[in-house]
Amino acid sequence: MSKKETKLGKIRIGDISISYMIRPSKVHPPEKTVIFLHGFPFNKNMWRAQLQQLDEQMTGIAVDIRGHGHSTRGHGFFSIDVFAKDLKEFIAHLNLSHVVLCGVSMGGYIALRTYELMGNELKGLILSDTHSLADDNNGKQKRFDAIQALLKYGKRPFSLGFIETIFSKKTLAENPEAIEIIKSSIRRNDLQNICSTQLALAARTDTTAILPTIEVPTLVIKGREDKLVSELQINTLLNHIPQVKYLEFMESGHLPNLEEPERFNFEINQFLQSF
Repeated sequence: MSKKETKLGKIRIGDISISYMIRPSKVHPPEKTVIFLHGFPFNKNMWRAQLQQLDEQMTGIAVDIRGHGHSTRGHGFFSIDVFAKDLKEFIAHLNLSHVVLCGVSMGGYIALRTYELMGNELKGLILSDTHSLADDNNGKQKRFDAIQALLKYGKRPFSLGFIETIFSKKTLAENPEAIEIIKSSIRRNDLQNICSTQLALAARTDTTAILPTIEVPTLVIKGREDKLVSELQINTLLNHIPQVKYLEFMESGHLPNLEEPERFNFEINQFLQSF
């Protein structure tokens, strides 16, 4: 049987409408359901290659986080906790089981907070270029400064600077498709929502204390040229999560799923088939 096509969906949860893409499995029920959680300030489109190449025994769903892509903003008071509770409701509303969360950057923060809420109701975690630590004062100030610059100069300078920061040299030189996905994501996001998400990231809680309690298989991925996530931050995950596997992507920056998609897809499928 050939792979099923990706379809768009939208459901109402609480005060928001959540937009998502789904690639159903070819079997029912699916072996696992993988929910892909994008980074800041992106949307579900960054996961198209992963949905298309996901193992056929599994269902893949890429969601737009509240206030991103085509999901509405609702009350507008964003936090990682609010995003995680949205996700918990989404899982319950669609009656999903055997759920594995795959989050990059902000999506990883949401995945860890969701595990804190749901525990072993989840079956696995894939954490790419993310960590468990809260922003220190310097990190918070950088976010506040970014908000001021966004309000003064708009999204274009922010977008150009962000792209230079998140991608590897090879990606910047050779992968215009990845760059356009990110440019397009930032263009589509409302300025108010971008600023509100910056505040949510600055205010997020530290989830390091829950790492030793994670009882599900966990894959940690990092791009060798990631300028935003440090070795200390990654090592905190590796030293505290019991069932952890680590992979480094040598030609990637902050977004290996876009920068080395073939290897990323292969590795997550291998991981998902291992439990």
